[in-house]
Amino acid sequence: MTSNPFLTRSTSPAALPPFAEIRDEHYEPAFEHGMREQRATVDRIVADPAPPTFANTLEALELSGPVLERVAAAFFTLASAHATAFVRELEERIAPRLAAHSDAIRLSAPLFARVDAVHRARDLLEPEQRRLVERTHTEMRLAGAALDSTAKAELTALNERLSVLSARFDAALVADTNELALVVHEEAELAGLAADTVSAAREAARARGQDGWVLPLVLPTGQPALADLSDAGTRARLMAASRSRGTRGGQHDTRAVLLEIVRLRARKARLLGFPHHAALVAADETAGSTEAVAALLDRIVPPAVRNADREQDELGGTVTAADWAFLAEGRRRAAFDVDLAALRPYFEAERVLRDGVFATAGHLYGVTFTERADLVGYHPDVRVFETRDDDGLLGLYLLDLYTRDEKRGGAWMNSLVERAELTGERHAVVVNNLNVPKPDAGQPTLLTLDSVETLFHEFGHALHGLFASVRYPKLAGTNVPRDFVEFPSQVNEMWVLHPEVLPGYARHIDTGEPLPPDVADRLRATATFGQGFATTEYLAATVLDQAWHRLSAEEADAVTDVTAFEAEALARAGFDLPAVPPRYSSTYFAHVFAGGYSAAYYAYIWSEVLDADTVAWFEEHGGLTRENGDRFRRLVLGRGNAEDPIAAYRRFRGRDADIAPLLARRGLA
Repeated sequence: MTSNPFLTRSTSPAALPPFAEIRDEHYEPAFEHGMREQRATVDRIVADPAPPTFANTLEALELSGPVLERVAAAFFTLASAHATAFVRELEERIAPRLAAHSDAIRLSAPLFARVDAVHRARDLLEPEQRRLVERTHTEMRLAGAALDSTAKAELTALNERLSVLSARFDAALVADTNELALVVHEEAELAGLAADTVSAAREAARARGQDGWVLPLVLPTGQPALADLSDAGTRARLMAASRSRGTRGGQHDTRAVLLEIVRLRARKARLLGFPHHAALVAADETAGSTEAVAALLDRIVPPAVRNADREQDELGGTVTAADWAFLAEGRRRAAFDVDLAALRPYFEAERVLRDGVFATAGHLYGVTFTERADLVGYHPDVRVFETRDDDGLLGLYLLDLYTRDEKRGGAWMNSLVERAELTGERHAVVVNNLNVPKPDAGQPTLLTLDSVETLFHEFGHALHGLFASVRYPKLAGTNVPRDFVEFPSQVNEMWVLHPEVLPGYARHIDTGEPLPPDVADRLRATATFGQGFATTEYLAATVLDQAWHRLSAEEADAVTDVTAFEAEALARAGFDLPAVPPRYSSTYFAHVFAGGYSAAYYAYIWSEVLDADTVAWFEEHGGLTRENGDRFRRLVLGRGNAEDPIAAYRRFRGRDADIAPLLARRGLA
């Protein structure tokens, strides 16, 4: 074990995991060592004869498990971004052991008694200490620390099984998504796609050892190519492939796993004293209750559906889900003289990254990014950038841009190292993952506008992770409620078309000429175009998430047909537009059945209330200035979870968030 690189802190800059030294055989022994080490530390805390204090209980708990933290951060980065057969197999084996280990700590009655004693005297502590005590106490209470031994045993078994099922859902979905990638044998069937997109499809086929062209599936229902493919048959095949994920029977069918997850979550919620899983989740979010979530949805669902219905009429009335994007793009071109596909030569990935994403962060926050080719990521596609501000090194930013079969769909940010003064980690290491098709060797990567927005969005998460500067690990980085964590990323996404940002990066790949100002103006004018569809498909997925997770244990047991339940839930909520399917149907809803967004997919629209109001604040105070950026960083991004996030927002904005800017942005006013 002495040669295992996880056993000691990395000597690389910012403690970047030494991926060049890490081998498959290092992971499981490091997990085992890390769990033993942390459990021994917790045993010492519990056995301490001294009265419980913040130092001997909370701080000691925060310092436990450094090896486990290191190996878990590296391994679960691989599990999402480079899940080889080895990684998948180990994930399914290690997940229940990690769940049991976590429960042994969170459900420990003597440990909870010590935490509870400190919690009762929390008013004597400093603010960040008090926040840590409150968060630890709440998490242990909601985890079941106050239950009797019989209930705890049942809860532990439920958690172990749920961890296995979540990994199984993810593995099945990734495999089915890869199998269902659309194979095209005649180039004419790809008519309408840009040349570089066709080239990337040819490269994808070659990478799989196939003839022809391959259009890999992205995670949402709507596939990017649908807006440009002029062949209706190809569009129909692509949409059918997307919507059939997890439903074809066999080992990659996710329906049975999904139903078991729903039933076990409902049983777990009842054990913990909640009527359903959604109530358990909401209790620890900024929303506070499912009633608050329902109130927001009730306000925005009806106008969103009305807008989508109006848009369908404008497209000709009889529209299929496969044809909507193509027809809508045609109408956009006619109404605004904007062809999004034709604009892709203005969105070359390297320029977008350096002159858009990085430059905007530099302008607002005074940070710089320098590529470190000498530092190795977990895959050859991963690029590493050193990040600095006026005070020196902030950390490292890793970018993993391209799609591959071992990567799950979608886009996300995660942390490999979080800044926490207590543990001596003064620099963060954050990762952004996207799924952009990789072009032929030597060809530039041209992004769609949607991919540009995604890159800015995920980079907002990265900035949150880089800037958060706290003392305690539990409060570090993006460890904030799910319905707040999307707020910083959505703010950053709003700069994509900003007049001070767009001209810097939107330049033609061949001529270097900037995007013509009149085209930029027309792009901004399209901001509310198609918002009926976009808002409705998102809200439909949100309603599905809530419907599955507001079932009682008895109601969950009674559901046997996933398709029928989904159709009934959508109809009941007023989603009666077959041409506007949910952004994610249940069988490929990775956010909630394989990720951390169960009963919390509403977080995006909830956070967007804060985001839209924040953008309004910037506009009211002079725009994208360093002074405004520093204020946002100091009062919000830099705080992590060291104070209540809504209180932090209130200090930044001077009041609670106003929903009006969101309604205007979404065309719902």
